[in-house]
Amino acid sequence: QVQLVESGGGLVQPGGSLRLSCAASGSILSISSMRWYRQAPGKQRELVAHITSSDSTTYADYVKGRFTISRDNAENTVYLEMNSLKPEDTAVYYCYAVINSYGGSFNKHYWGQGTQVTVSS
Repeated sequence: QVQLVESGGGLVQPGGSLRLSCAASGSILSISSMRWYRQAPGKQRELVAHITSSDSTTYADYVKGRFTISRDNAENTVYLEMNSLKPEDTAVYYCYAVINSYGGSFNKHYWGQGTQVTVSS
């Protein structure tokens, strides 16, 4: 059974940095798309960053130049380096992946449980 586990959230002051990690585990054959989403209180979940299996990346406009998504295929892990954090970045951050598993499960979508990021002085 495949699962995604995030870590690295916390409380940080404006202008600070955090690094989120999301590790996929289970009977994984390959992972294509890996993404980070976030959801602030009272708002819809929104896409923050996306990385493909060939390391092509895209970012939401509001994080361009501040956030960097990367992945370690050997460890089935995706990262989100967040710099110059602002109070409006406060949200629960979720990782998402499209995974092919041993046993014939292809292109199945998985979500992590979420990790809280709070930017406040």
